[in-house]
Amino acid sequence: MAIVISGYYGFDNAGDEAILYSIIHALKDESPAISITVLSNQPEKTSQLYNVSAVNRWSLKEVIRAIKASDGVISGGGSLLQDYTSFKSISYYCGVMGIARFFNKPYFIYAQGIGPIKSKINQRLVAFTVNHASLVTVRDQESKHLLQSISVKENIMVVPDPVMGLKITAERVEPLRTYLPEGPYISVAVRYWSKKRTYLKELSKALTTLAEQAVNMVLVPMHGVDDLKCSEDIKAMMSKQAQQHTFIVPAHFSIQEKAKIIAHSELLIGMRLHSLIFAANSLTPFIAISYDPKIDAFTKLCGQPLMGHVQSLNWDAKQLITEINSCLTSKENLVEKIQKYANTASKRANLTANTVLSRLGASAYPEKTKFNIDV
Repeated sequence: MAIVISGYYGFDNAGDEAILYSIIHALKDESPAISITVLSNQPEKTSQLYNVSAVNRWSLKEVIRAIKASDGVISGGGSLLQDYTSFKSISYYCGVMGIARFFNKPYFIYAQGIGPIKSKINQRLVAFTVNHASLVTVRDQESKHLLQSISVKENIMVVPDPVMGLKITAERVEPLRTYLPEGPYISVAVRYWSKKRTYLKELSKALTTLAEQAVNMVLVPMHGVDDLKCSEDIKAMMSKQAQQHTFIVPAHFSIQEKAKIIAHSELLIGMRLHSLIFAANSLTPFIAISYDPKIDAFTKLCGQPLMGHVQSLNWDAKQLITEINSCLTSKENLVEKIQKYANTASKRANLTANTVLSRLGASAYPEKTKFNIDV
């Protein structure tokens, strides 16, 4: 059996790479002999990292050849069908699924976060494409409601993000010791968003106050050099005394290494969705700072505090410090809240792969669940 996986892969984004890693492992757990081809921005690197085939996602000829030779196409996971960061994103991913449909290959919407979709043209394109999918799974209720609002008639199943199926431990591996403090620390995963960087100034003020009290901070860049630069900017805003207790993880660290660093922390302050998912997976409490509805949705699922939003900046450094101290003193309660979601989600995350394979060959891969309960 041969599967093509389409998503935001090969762009050095730890979150999306963690999704790909999780999907590949889930598929191979179900079917060790399965042949997987990934549409990637860096096909050689993707092939080496995950021991799969990969082709250039920008080469129409290579994409067509891969899909034509496959038994089906997985679209996802991640936030692919949205036009907030790029108007072209929807055209590309729907185009890949359109190629699959042209060659009469089934395609599967795999644990995606949908939206925002502002353009009426894009809404119609997404509705048409999703309505012809062989399976539609999304990672939160908000995505399901959005699809229903634009006239998607297919049965829409809410499933956990694939990364919830990863097994992450808090072990400190030897190569990481150089980059981490000896004692406890708070991990921080931030990104640039709005042109106004006031939210970064407020965050740096809060981190400075705590670091000057000898609280260690570890900044974890989730998306390559972009997040590394953002982390460096935050550290540069901090006092020299605070900088002595502030550490930045190299951007090139692997998914597993970044996940372990977050898992070992006392608390995560995170903007990137998959930094929050890494935390939830390892039962590490977190405070979310939101730039997108997907952050709000996942934070609500886990019962963790949402500090506020970067656009409206309805919070300041003093409020963040108060929230951090509150989380550290009520850590057990926050862990219990995460556990309620994580225990179920970790078991169900890999079932999406089983369902895909069952739709491709029901006799060989009987469905283990009908997904009649939304997560």
